[in-house]
Amino acid sequence: MKPIFIAGPCVIESMDVLQTVAKELAKIKQETGATVYFKASFDKANRTSIHSFRGPGLEKGMQMLADIKAQFGLPILTDIHESSQAAAAGEVADILQIPAFLCRQTDLLVAASQTGCIVNVKKAQFLSGDDMQYPVEKCREAGAKEVWLTERGNIYGYNNLVVDFRNIPLMKQYTDRVVMDCTHSVQRPGAAGGKTGGNREYIPSMALAAKAFGANGFFFETHPDPDHALSDGPNMLPLDQLAALIKELAQ
Repeated sequence: MKPIFIAGPCVIESMDVLQTVAKELAKIKQETGATVYFKASFDKANRTSIHSFRGPGLEKGMQMLADIKAQFGLPILTDIHESSQAAAAGEVADILQIPAFLCRQTDLLVAASQTGCIVNVKKAQFLSGDDMQYPVEKCREAGAKEVWLTERGNIYGYNNLVVDFRNIPLMKQYTDRVVMDCTHSVQRPGAAGGKTGGNREYIPSMALAAKAFGANGFFFETHPDPDHALSDGPNMLPLDQLAALIKELAQ
């Protein structure tokens, strides 16, 4: 199965950032022939601090993503945190993503599945690959035509994650598409004084290791200036490094 690539800023910061990233993704898509999805969140409801930037919200955020889709011809992935968001997000998005901590929330899975979108379920930091058969079952029984699973590491002590790459072939028993989240897997949750830290230097290694274990999708949060990004900067891939990595993975 040909690999797909999901990339974009963590959260919608501004139209300028969205367009800068989308322009680069459209260029990569043209140069490689790869399937590339544009990712950004309209609301980050799971930030560490109540004072953290969350995004423009559902209505404005989805309009901005619709404009990106129309301007650059890129299919859209966005995540939802509440079942009430599914229908509106599904009018624009091609993929609805279920955040890792919410992957057991039945009503959320059902609402996403009823939109007709692809549903991408992130594996919770506290679950095994085998545990993910049950979210897949919920989605399929609720009417989802296609369900993907995403590996993003497991909690390993405080403020740290570790990736057990065996989860990739385990999850491929339940769905044809298993995505490696190459950027959230290098997070240091809550380890940066009220916000998440990370080790972005390990992102390429995470991607290549996942490919060796059979991943056929790759997820990257990317930004033109990660050190000044409003969310997840420490674990984001600089935009100018994305093309070379995708070309290597697409070979």
